[in-house]
Amino acid sequence: MKIAISAADSRDNALLSQMKTTLESLSINIEIMRDSNHKLANEVDLVLAAGGDRGILDYFHKVVTDSAPVLGVYESDSTGFLAQLDVRDLESAALRLKKGDYEIDEVLRIAVKVDGREVEPVLNDVAVFSSKSAILMEHVLRIDNKDVWHDNSDGVIIATPTGSTAYSMSAGGPMVLQKSRVFIVVSVNSVDNTRRPLVVPNETVLKISNIMSRYHCEVVLDGGSRFAIRRELECQKHQFPARFVRLMADSAAISLITKKVKLAEDLLSMPPSAKLILKTLEYEGALSQRDLTTRTLLPERTVRLSLSHLLGRGYVKRKTSLRDARQKIYELRI
Repeated sequence: MKIAISAADSRDNALLSQMKTTLESLSINIEIMRDSNHKLANEVDLVLAAGGDRGILDYFHKVVTDSAPVLGVYESDSTGFLAQLDVRDLESAALRLKKGDYEIDEVLRIAVKVDGREVEPVLNDVAVFSSKSAILMEHVLRIDNKDVWHDNSDGVIIATPTGSTAYSMSAGGPMVLQKSRVFIVVSVNSVDNTRRPLVVPNETVLKISNIMSRYHCEVVLDGGSRFAIRRELECQKHQFPARFVRLMADSAAISLITKKVKLAEDLLSMPPSAKLILKTLEYEGALSQRDLTTRTLLPERTVRLSLSHLLGRGYVKRKTSLRDARQKIYELRI
C-alpha cells in the first residue's frame, strides 16, 4: 500500500512528523504531498490529510482532478466535522487500511467561476458579500439561465449537502444529508422577509448576476479564499467529487448532523462576545489574544473572559506560538 500525507501549512509539521513515524513503523510506503506535487493524488492508494477540517478543505481546493480517497487526521486535543481520525488511533486505523477494511464515500464539490474565470472548487460553500459588513448587496439569482429572484440582502450562499451544516445552516438554511443530489441557496438577511432558502437539483447551473453594492463585493470559498467580483458568479457540479475514506460503522452524515445540532444548542446559551470570537477564529484561523482584540474591537478583558469560556467548553485550544514562545495563540477545536 502506498499512502500520501498532505499538510496544509507549517502549523501541521509536528502532526505530519508524528504520522510519518507511525506509518513507517508499520512498513507502509509513504510520500509527502506538498503544493508542487499534487499529482501524487492519482498515484497512491490513499491520502491522509493532516490538520483536521482545515487540512481537508485545503486539499480539495488544490486538487482539482480526480484523487485517491482521503482520510482527515486531527491532533489529539481537537476534533473535526470532516476529519475522522484522531492521530492517536492512526496505528490501529493503518492496519485496517492495509486490509482494505474501509468504505469510500463520494460527496459533491462545486466548480466555481468568478467573472468567467475558473477558481478553486469548494467542498462546503461559496458566498458573495459586500467587502464591508452590514452593507446591502443587490443581485439576481439565475437557475439554468432563468431569473428566479431579484434580491437585496447582506449576501448569498450556495452550499453543498456537506456544507449545509456549516455557514448555510447559521444563515437559516436546511440540514441536508450528504448523499442528496442538491444545492442549497440561501439569501442572507434579505429585505424581503418572505425570501426562503432554495433546494435545487445539482445538475443545474446557478448564477449570481447583476451584483451591485456601495462597496466592491467578494466571493468567499469555504470561508477562506476570497476573490473580488464585478459581474457574475457561476456554480455547477464539479466533474470530480471528493472521495472520503470511512472507517466508522455508523452513518457519517447522521453523526455530522448530531454534532452540529449540539453545537447549535450550545451557541444559544453562549455570550455574544464568545460567539464573535468563535466566528473570527473560524474565518481568520489561529490568532493571539492581541490579534483577537484588534479584529473584534472588543475590550481586552472581554476577549480574555470569552476565551476562558470557550476553552472551558472545549471549542478553542491554546498553543505556544512557533514565532514567539512567550506568546499563546488560539484556534478552533471543532
